Amino acid sequence: METPLKNLPRIGIKYAKKLEKMEIKTIFDFLFHFPFRYDDYSAIVPISEISARENFTIHGKIVSFKNIRTWKKKMYLAEATIEDASGSIKAIWFNQPYLGESLAPGKEIRISGKVSQKKEVALLTNSRKKIDAGLYFSNPSWEMASRIPTNTGRLVPIYPETQGVTSRWIRWQMQNFFKLKLPISDPIPQEILQKMNLPEIGKALKYIHFPENHNQYALARKRIAFEEMFLVQIKSIQVRSSWKKENSIKINFDENLIKIFVSSLPFKLTNAQRKASFEILKDLEKNQPMNRLLNGDVGSGKTIVAAIAALQTMHQGYQVAIMAPTEILAQQHYNNFCKLFKNYTFKIGLVTSNTKKISNSEKNNIIRDSAFVIHDSDIIIGTHSLIQKEIRFRHLALIIIDEQHRFGIAQRAYLQQKTEEISDGIRGKIPHFLTMTATPIPRTLALAFFGNLDLSVLDEMPKNRKKIITKIISQNNRELAYEFIKKEIKNGHQVFVILPLVEESKILTEVHPVKSLHKQGVRINGQFNGVKAAVQEHIRLSSEVFPDFKIGLVHGKLNSEEKEKAMQNFKNKKMDILVATSVVEVGIDIPNATIMIIEDADRFGLSQLHQFRGRIGRSEQQSYCFLFTSKNSDLSKQRLKALVENESGFKIAEKDLELRGPGEFFGTKQSGIPDIAMENLANIKLIKIARNEADNLLKLDPTLSDYPLLKKAMKKFNTRIHLE
Repeated sequence: METPLKNLPRIGIKYAKKLEKMEIKTIFDFLFHFPFRYDDYSAIVPISEISARENFTIHGKIVSFKNIRTWKKKMYLAEATIEDASGSIKAIWFNQPYLGESLAPGKEIRISGKVSQKKEVALLTNSRKKIDAGLYFSNPSWEMASRIPTNTGRLVPIYPETQGVTSRWIRWQMQNFFKLKLPISDPIPQEILQKMNLPEIGKALKYIHFPENHNQYALARKRIAFEEMFLVQIKSIQVRSSWKKENSIKINFDENLIKIFVSSLPFKLTNAQRKASFEILKDLEKNQPMNRLLNGDVGSGKTIVAAIAALQTMHQGYQVAIMAPTEILAQQHYNNFCKLFKNYTFKIGLVTSNTKKISNSEKNNIIRDSAFVIHDSDIIIGTHSLIQKEIRFRHLALIIIDEQHRFGIAQRAYLQQKTEEISDGIRGKIPHFLTMTATPIPRTLALAFFGNLDLSVLDEMPKNRKKIITKIISQNNRELAYEFIKKEIKNGHQVFVILPLVEESKILTEVHPVKSLHKQGVRINGQFNGVKAAVQEHIRLSSEVFPDFKIGLVHGKLNSEEKEKAMQNFKNKKMDILVATSVVEVGIDIPNATIMIIEDADRFGLSQLHQFRGRIGRSEQQSYCFLFTSKNSDLSKQRLKALVENESGFKIAEKDLELRGPGEFFGTKQSGIPDIAMENLANIKLIKIARNEADNLLKLDPTLSDYPLLKKAMKKFNTRIHLE
């Protein structure tokens, strides 16, 4: 199973290099490269019963075959006539003249594919030759009737592909691997499989690649999904168990200290903020390290909850590290904490690749090197610059990571090492750990992925916030929206314009008359009908739409200094409009911005759109979010309508999960979990069963010594997934 594909004669170095692009290197990887859909060609019908614009499978004899060269010699048509007892029909393949070597008259074949009207051929090939009206198979799949059905006459798997590797080629190779009858070890104990009526892994793989019916592949998908969930839950329970065995710094809850701080705030805490703060403060009192996820909607006030935890920790003489994914967000946290603790003598440090400084009530902005700032500060705020190997903390007791999913596995793991490796003042103790995310996570996902974490939820918004008015704007009403925006800017407000791309890519900017490229967004007859891009839109808005206003631009290709300057100019009202990509999705706080335009809104996930919308409505002013889209599909309308009708990020996340599936919602590549398992994350029953079975097994055998195959699978699993 671990044999490199490049060593196999049927694949060799040439195809192995192509497969590596999809991270397929061994036989194991190949067998676990699953179809993303199936074409149902299982029903073989008589030729007399077929009709246009549908998929059919026939079994017949080739009566004739010929190659036709079309007008101006631009294209070859390979044409075969096939007959059965009920009638005959033609099949046409484009630019495949070599088929004549295989499809000789007299041979029996199966053909599966779409049936079209022949009049369409003349239009497609610009042929001057008049072709009689009638039905024909257009570019169908085929194989000799004597062969075991692989590409026709069955449920045909369709795989993720790469250049030079087609689904047909993958199916052919897959059949060869199953002929070898490789010994595939099953990590799931037999008693659990029998209890759940699930097939062993070898049979499940056969079912998933070559199912004989829909029930087989449904059962196989359930089997694969259960295995992944089972491994996730074992890992989760093991992490939680090992975490409880560790020692941490006990930080006593000083109720009077917290009451004085809360009463000094210019706003009242919500009940959700009070509850979350209390849960965290009680965790800090324990000898075991806290490992808690603070999950809050956009604008729900996670920062103040983090500040309360930080205050309690610093008051007892320990340090707090706050790590943010971007310099812009780190700078914003630094500014916020300086304001929150302006009446205290705490030293607040900022460490990014461009900035190293300390601020406190006596001396502001003492510039030093990173090591000095980290050692001398009470709160250290920064990006990944905080985890340089040469840096050591003084008395680190609490780590807060904002937007935890945006950090790499190695970065998160580094901060969780014993502090004797990174902190001079505390030996053999693990710091308390608080992760925060502004992406509301449905409880199903939280249970699946964060079962080892304690969960605090901020599902209540501050009372003084007005509901953001969200509208879907058709292309016909674009000018009206622009006029409204001009009035808002003249009233002193600012505007975000969000786009999915930085620049038009090559394929987006070429003049190309091919209709099929409409989907990718190309210029057709010189007119751009595709996806808008930030750089080009910045030019258009500046010159054509809002020439009287100042317009800034920020995107991921700018360096940190350029991004910071653009954001500061916008925040300091030197710019009226900021054109941006998803770089502003998280954490940017511009209270004066009251309008957000999102171009090609259908290209973003619902939760991401909600994140964008959260950049406005951060003051008592009425705010507006305009969703521009050129798509009219039912799914697109359904998704955007859900955003218009819902304010709650948790409700939107559940809708996003329902419409797009967990893989896209959570990010399959981020999680390391295959699509099949991700698609089953909405199956709360399956997750609970996996959790119970994992818990029961680990109670009997915590080290998995009686289950060597499962232990081996867990070792492999640990290399591709990280659970805090």
